[in-house]
Amino acid sequence: MSPVGSINPLAASALTRLDAPLPKVGLANGPQATPPTGGFGQVLDGLIATVDGKQATAQALTRQVLLGDSGQLHQSVIAMQEASVAFSMMVEVRNKLVESYQELMRMQV
Repeated sequence: MSPVGSINPLAASALTRLDAPLPKVGLANGPQATPPTGGFGQVLDGLIATVDGKQATAQALTRQVLLGDSGQLHQSVIAMQEASVAFSMMVEVRNKLVESYQELMRMQV
């Protein structure tokens, strides 16, 4: 028997159906793949607002723990770590944007 004749007919039909739509894969609680509705500046404003919100939440939780209003130290520490990671990501995005702008300015026209 030839190697071509040993191919499963169902697998071969799946290979020839290149126009078939891909299955949608979503994350339960993760980011969704929706296109942004605004411009690039609005996306950056949203990023900054998110980071600011996380920092404000962490500060409020920390203040509650320090004043004795809340005994949930772990939530305060988690909120501070989330704010720190979000801020680090924002700084890295800024660095990449500045780097790409500098690269564009070095290009010969």
